[in-house]
Amino acid sequence: MRAEEEEQFRVFAREKAASLRRMAYLVCGDWHLAEDLVQTTLIKLHGAWSRVQRKDTVHRYVHTVLMRCWLDEFRRPWRRREHRDGVVPEVVDPAVDPASAGQRDWAKGVVHRALASVPPRQRAVLVLRYFEDLSVAESAAILRCSEGTVKSQTSRGLTALRAAMERQDEDLPRLAVEGMAW
Repeated sequence: MRAEEEEQFRVFAREKAASLRRMAYLVCGDWHLAEDLVQTTLIKLHGAWSRVQRKDTVHRYVHTVLMRCWLDEFRRPWRRREHRDGVVPEVVDPAVDPASAGQRDWAKGVVHRALASVPPRQRAVLVLRYFEDLSVAESAAILRCSEGTVKSQTSRGLTALRAAMERQDEDLPRLAVEGMAW
């Protein structure tokens, strides 16, 4: 790769790493795995940079590679889910209003837990369509499927997401009672 192309790739990677990491987290629900997915995606992009460096194809290509990396990681038979027994505390930003921050954190947690329960292909479609604001055609191109498949997976994914959020609403009173100290 020429020095000029190398610099273009570095600029692109610096500008897009955070948004790719957010997208990866929305899909997989784990920040560490999201970082691994972004790193793998950028490595693959680096190898293909001279072919895809036109701005109109780079974004589509990088989204495709990220989704493929995640689906490949999810399919690996040797991969086992980590069993977590605790919660790592988040760094608190004192500039944020505690009441509104707590409400936002609660809402994000509800959505993330519900999204994590949606099957992988449906989750990928939901993230591409609603979090990345891509069209049906763009999502189909990234996932290498038909537009009809994207539409049906979106419909099924939204149904599964609604059901998961309703289950969380039903579990809320039970969890509140179980969490009370007597």
